[in-house]
Amino acid sequence: MPVLKFDEIEAEMVRPGLERKIIHTGNLMTVLIDFTDGPWEEKEPPHSHPHVQTSYVAAGEVIFYCEGEPDQHLKAGDMFYVFPNKKHTVKLVTKHVRLIDSFSPLREDFL
Repeated sequence: MPVLKFDEIEAEMVRPGLERKIIHTGNLMTVLIDFTDGPWEEKEPPHSHPHVQTSYVAAGEVIFYCEGEPDQHLKAGDMFYVFPNKKHTVKLVTKHVRLIDSFSPLREDFL
């Protein structure tokens, strides 16, 4: 089905304070991520993956860290991208943060 309504997508609890909803085609994945356990004293451990990633900050504020780049304080409406295999992470500045991430190819580890 080409249309999924937000309330009809089952949220996956990744861990307490982190839920996600996923929609995907054969080559593209969009992941809605809700963090509810901010603000954080420390950033999450950096990670990398072989996927191209774009992200939209839909709510809240984060500090975005990306290998080789200056740290960025981002708020709702801001966007960022990550090249494959580049280490990156975030630190929540506000209690609630919603990110909308897109990946290509699919993050098989999320399915």
